[in-house]
Amino acid sequence: MVRALTIHSLFSRRAFIRAGLGGGAALLAASYPLFLERRWLQVNTYRIPVPHLPHALTGLRIAQVTDLHYGLLVSLQWLQHVIESANSLDADVIVCTGDYVHHRGAVEPVDAIWPLLLRLRARLGVFSVLGNHDHWAHTQRSLEWLERSGQSVRHRARPVEKDGARLWIAGAGDYWEDLSGLDEALDAVPEDECRIALAHNPDSADEPRRQRVDLMISGHTHGGQVRRPFLGAPILPVKNKAYSSGLIVTDHSRVFISRGIGWAIAPVRLNCPPEIAVLVLEPAPATVRM
Repeated sequence: MVRALTIHSLFSRRAFIRAGLGGGAALLAASYPLFLERRWLQVNTYRIPVPHLPHALTGLRIAQVTDLHYGLLVSLQWLQHVIESANSLDADVIVCTGDYVHHRGAVEPVDAIWPLLLRLRARLGVFSVLGNHDHWAHTQRSLEWLERSGQSVRHRARPVEKDGARLWIAGAGDYWEDLSGLDEALDAVPEDECRIALAHNPDSADEPRRQRVDLMISGHTHGGQVRRPFLGAPILPVKNKAYSSGLIVTDHSRVFISRGIGWAIAPVRLNCPPEIAVLVLEPAPATVRM
């Protein structure tokens, strides 16, 4: 009888251990997209062919910081690490493409995130636009900070010069919450010079324009946050579902989309870690039509 109880106890213990291991594995699998991958910051380098790029600017490095979404589960301490990481890349240019906060109708988060954005440094300048969440938090305060920062290219174009060569960086207003303004921004740019546009939402690339854009740099999609093998992202907050992440070339546009840093809809990432994208520019034939 004693031996039977011992054997029974042994099997019970094994069953308990198996159940514990199975539960632990399930808990780990469930927590991975919420607690682990969401904080797994990558720095990814992309070689980007750009029409009209002067040969003297071959190898120009643009670091993109986008979709910080400061708010629930995205702390200022974590975003300070992101800003420091961007500064450590020794990029020629840093561009910021919006959605710096994740709040609605609140001035305080806007006032909290912009002092961090002001710490960004690059040899040839930092250039920024706003996203829809910046407007949803507080349009006027976000615009005030953007202008005060000296980084703004919203509705304007600014030159970037290196080794006697030049390209232009222009900025669009947010696709959902602002006027594009790209045509007006590019009106004063010489026709034969390279034009890079910042637009938070890549759907901006499909808007009718008079002016040519050689490369648009966007965020907004977060790469879908969840990417299924062979199937891609189940949810993309854009009209054009081809706009997920990476370089997308169509017959009328050339758009690079970063996965960004933060989250929207749900605080998870799976097979889609946050990134700072580094774009290394190289010349390409001017085959893209307006």
